[in-house]
Amino acid sequence: MCRLFGLHAGAGPVRATFWLLKAPDSLSEQSRREPDGTGIGTFDAAGEPEISKQPVAAFEDAAFATSARTLESTTFTAHVRYATTGAHTLENTHPFAQDGRIFAHNGAFGELDKIDARIAALGGAGRGGAGPEGAGLVLGQTDSERLFALITLETRRRGGDVAAGITTAVGWIAANLPVYSLNFILTTATELWALRYPETHELHVLDRAPGGHREGAPLAVDSSRIKGHSHDLAGRRSVVIATEPMDADPGWRMMAPGELLHVGPDLALNCSVPVPQDPARRLELAEPVAGSSP
Repeated sequence: MCRLFGLHAGAGPVRATFWLLKAPDSLSEQSRREPDGTGIGTFDAAGEPEISKQPVAAFEDAAFATSARTLESTTFTAHVRYATTGAHTLENTHPFAQDGRIFAHNGAFGELDKIDARIAALGGAGRGGAGPEGAGLVLGQTDSERLFALITLETRRRGGDVAAGITTAVGWIAANLPVYSLNFILTTATELWALRYPETHELHVLDRAPGGHREGAPLAVDSSRIKGHSHDLAGRRSVVIATEPMDADPGWRMMAPGELLHVGPDLALNCSVPVPQDPARRLELAEPVAGSSP
């Protein structure tokens, strides 16, 4: 499955270094199934998204994926993609940016023609197209970018209320399409949202005290694919979202199925379960899912 990572550092930017993959020789020993893309999303001083990403089919660009990347931002979103189908292209590589927000997804859902019709009905655009409101939101082939486009359009309809946009978009997909997993992280320069839906994949959150569980220690997170380090967070509180716990801090907890987590500019956490706990139909991954990216 794909790997998700999100970090909210609070009111001011911090410097953090990330490695999204280990060295190629280590990777080749780990698994025959190789990643299909890696990317990191941050925000500049003006609050504009900055995304650094690259498809990594067969490690043709392993140098990009294995290089340490030191970035400065208030929020960070990282993703390692494993695609079931769909081309290894830049357009299909996470994270994505729309309306000043950054998005990365771990999951799959089917019947993409129906969500294309829904996007078009809301004044958006189908894959590669443009509309009066959508302006070509969906540029690639993935279900992930379609999910983001639906959230974006529903958020616009609700005057910029992201939580309402997420709730409406996810609720529509849960009611109308076969769903395997819709786990995602969505960030702005000052806020972060994370959804675990339904229970298929895990998603974990850590409300990290300054210095973590070892007082005064810098942030040092480590999973099977994504690693991060920040000296700036030795003395500052932060919130971390990840596919799996990334250190020994006992504060990690797994989000509940259906849980939507919002982290505000002051790192206040708000949790809700705004959509039905179970989708109307379950997607079996044995079914072909064009453009999916679990």
